[in-house]
Amino acid sequence: MEITENKRKNSIVLELKGRLDVVSSDSLGSKIQGLVDRGEIHLVLDFSELNYISSSGLRVLLMAARQVKAVNGKLALVSLNDQNQAVFEIAGFSPVFTVYQSQDEAVNSHS
Repeated sequence: MEITENKRKNSIVLELKGRLDVVSSDSLGSKIQGLVDRGEIHLVLDFSELNYISSSGLRVLLMAARQVKAVNGKLALVSLNDQNQAVFEIAGFSPVFTVYQSQDEAVNSHS
């Protein structure tokens, strides 16, 4: 998986490309932990180029949500494709995460 980091307003946007699975979930978890540790508490994860999420990926997203919530931050998800949306619904994660259609919407929600 490739992770691209961009600063937009008061948010950090992580664009994820490829597969979020057992191989790549640790790198995303470490990336998010590093951002939170340096005081970045408004995070947007863009899934527009993410084509697969495994249970390991779901676990790291749940941990990220808890980390950000613990510092009174916000975690937003953007552009889940139909397959990824179905995974979230089956896992019961839909109520846990706020999903937006665009990065602009997500970033503006953090203002």
